[in-house]
Amino acid sequence: RELPIIKRITIGSLRNKLVFIVPAILLLNAFIPWLLSPLLMLGGTYLCFEGAEKIWEKVSGHGHEAEEEAAAEDEDTIVKGAVTTDFILSAEIMVISLKAVLDEGLNDSFWYLLAVMLVVAIAITFVVYGTVGLIVKMDDIGLALSKRESGLSQTIGRGLVTGMPKLLTVLSVVGVAAMLWVGGHIILVGLEETGWLPQPYEFVHHLEVLVHDATGALGGILGWLTNTVGSAILGLLVGAVVVAIMHVLPFGKKHEGEGAAAH
Repeated sequence: RELPIIKRITIGSLRNKLVFIVPAILLLNAFIPWLLSPLLMLGGTYLCFEGAEKIWEKVSGHGHEAEEEAAAEDEDTIVKGAVTTDFILSAEIMVISLKAVLDEGLNDSFWYLLAVMLVVAIAITFVVYGTVGLIVKMDDIGLALSKRESGLSQTIGRGLVTGMPKLLTVLSVVGVAAMLWVGGHIILVGLEETGWLPQPYEFVHHLEVLVHDATGALGGILGWLTNTVGSAILGLLVGAVVVAIMHVLPFGKKHEGEGAAAH
C-alpha cells in the first residue's frame, strides 16, 4: 500500500497548496505584507521543533515508542497526519518562494505572482513525493533485479536491498540537521528583518565574514558553513525550548500521558 498512500498524500498536498496556501499568501501580500515575515518565522519555529524533537526522542528513548505508535496507525490516520504536517511545510516553502521573487525585484503583479506560485506548488509537490515514492520502492526494485539472470543485475539488486536501510538512516540524520539549519536560518534572518532582535544575525554574519576573510580560497565554503552551523545552533536552541514546553514541563504531552496511564 505504499504507493497508494503516497498518492493520497500527494493529492492532499496539492489541495493544501492550490486551494488554501497560495490564495492566502497572495491575499496577505496584497493587504498585510508585514505579516509574511512573522508567519515565516512561525514556520521556522515548527521546523526547529521537529528537528529538536527527533533528537529528544533519540536521547530520551521515546523514539522507539513513537515508531511503535506509527506502525499501529491505520492508513487514514497516516495520510491525515502527513497531510497536516505537509500543510505547515508547504506554507513555509510557498512563503519563501514569494519572498524570493519579491526580493529579486521581479514583476510583483498579482497574476505574475500567481503564475509563479502555481508553478512552484505543482513542481515541488511532484518532485518531493515522486522522490519519496522512488525511495520507498527502491528495495522492491532491488529485489526484482536480484532475481534476473544477469550477474550485474543481481549484484545491483542485492546492493539496493542491503543499502536501503543505511540510506534511510543517513537521510534521517541529514533531514534532522536540515530542519534545524533551515528553521534556525529563517528565524535568524526574520529577527533581523523585523528589527525585533538583530544581534544574533549580526553576530553570525560577523563570524561568517571573519572566517571568509581568514581562510583564502576556502573562504566561501567555510564562511557558508559558519553561517550554517550558527543557524543550526539557534535552531536547536529554539527547538529545545518548544520541546520542553510540549514534552518536559508539567503541562506537556509527556506528563499528560503519564497522568492518563496512572488513571
